Amino acid sequence: MEVFDVRLHLLWSDILIFLLVASLCAFIVTVVRNPLARKRWSQVFESRIGSASFLVILFYVLIALTDSVHFQKKLDQAGDSGEVHYAPEVTSLLDLALAPMLGRDEKTYSAPFAIHSFAKESMELPEGGVTRDYPRLEHGGSHLDDDAQHGADIVVKSMTVIGWTLVPVLILIFLHHSLMKKRSSRLPWPVIYFAFSAIVVVSSWALYMSQFYHVLGTDKVGQDVLYGAVKAVRTGVLIGTLATLVTLPLAVLLGISAGYFRGWVDDVVQYIYTTLNSIPGILLIAASVLLIDVYIETHPEQFKLLSDRADFKFVALCFILGMTSWTGLCRLLRAETLKLSQLEYVQAAHAFGVSRWRVIMRHILPNTTHLILIALVLDFSGFVLAEAVLSYIGVGVDPSMKSWGNMINEARAELAREPVVWWSVIAAFILMFVLVLAANLFSDRVRDAFDPRMSGSGDNK
Repeated sequence: MEVFDVRLHLLWSDILIFLLVASLCAFIVTVVRNPLARKRWSQVFESRIGSASFLVILFYVLIALTDSVHFQKKLDQAGDSGEVHYAPEVTSLLDLALAPMLGRDEKTYSAPFAIHSFAKESMELPEGGVTRDYPRLEHGGSHLDDDAQHGADIVVKSMTVIGWTLVPVLILIFLHHSLMKKRSSRLPWPVIYFAFSAIVVVSSWALYMSQFYHVLGTDKVGQDVLYGAVKAVRTGVLIGTLATLVTLPLAVLLGISAGYFRGWVDDVVQYIYTTLNSIPGILLIAASVLLIDVYIETHPEQFKLLSDRADFKFVALCFILGMTSWTGLCRLLRAETLKLSQLEYVQAAHAFGVSRWRVIMRHILPNTTHLILIALVLDFSGFVLAEAVLSYIGVGVDPSMKSWGNMINEARAELAREPVVWWSVIAAFILMFVLVLAANLFSDRVRDAFDPRMSGSGDNK
């Protein structure tokens, strides 16, 4: 599909993430129409932690969506043939938003907000001779006429962008607060306002300062670390979501079937997940990833672009993680179903001749929803961390794809040098920590709202 001077390029992961968004919208509509579900979800968002953590997760998701609209730029025509050619590199809308960080590569490492390289180089003196010193960066702080202005310039520019960002944010909050006075709402608006303001101010500050400095420094090849860390958000969000959604159908179907039908069905399911649990998960994942690599190498004609190759491996890894991680939830649902199947209202349904599948859909599945929702959010956090670990040991996503695991893997050798190159690891850790923390806090609120045993414990938290 061609639009102006670009051609849209859809990756499989792009299609999947937008399908997930559409499914989420359908789920929201279902919740709104269901009074009981609406009441339970309102308990999640009426808590201070639930609302704040949801805003953080939503911010990460918006970054992932922006980075999932890919296109190829049209190249300049070299002749009169009339044939149109497009760049082999795939660009996203996020790349356009992060344009201040692109095309500003340095020679090698530089620390956050530095104006000199991190490593000494041999330089010729104006009066003749050679000395070893820290060379001036080509882009970082290039607007400064005097190095002595460095510290003051950072402070002035930071205060300027924070002031110009806070003013419209505060005006927007004031208008919204004035409107909400006329309506009754139990949402913790002060916390929501604070979280929203913090997200907008921090992101605006980082984007503005990136026009003048490398906010989080540069890596070994001189690329901006902040750019790589933000690009890795899509990888973390997608791998956590897709792997979780692959896990759920298997775990729900097999777990409930084993607990409800029992007999030979229970024996088969137990045999399957016992066998899988007896094999170290890392070995299964590593072997599966190696098979995917072999397939890619033997079928190069199916992958015209490097991004297609990396995306195929990424989607395959999501499915591999999901297919090897369903046993825990399956065992939990089996135990819960065994208990529920013995309750009086289920036995009464059997006595009245209600079919088994109707009993499952009307009585068993709704009463295990709290376990499924809790596992959904917790597994998301686990898969985000799993990607980092797998990429660190070399069996994760493609090295050409930005991910927090790849960042840590590339920087691990530099942790032993003196002085330590710490900013790549710290950048990956902070962004991953914030996402995982928000997901875990949100899952706690979901548990408090949906678990009957936790009823009322999450109020006003």
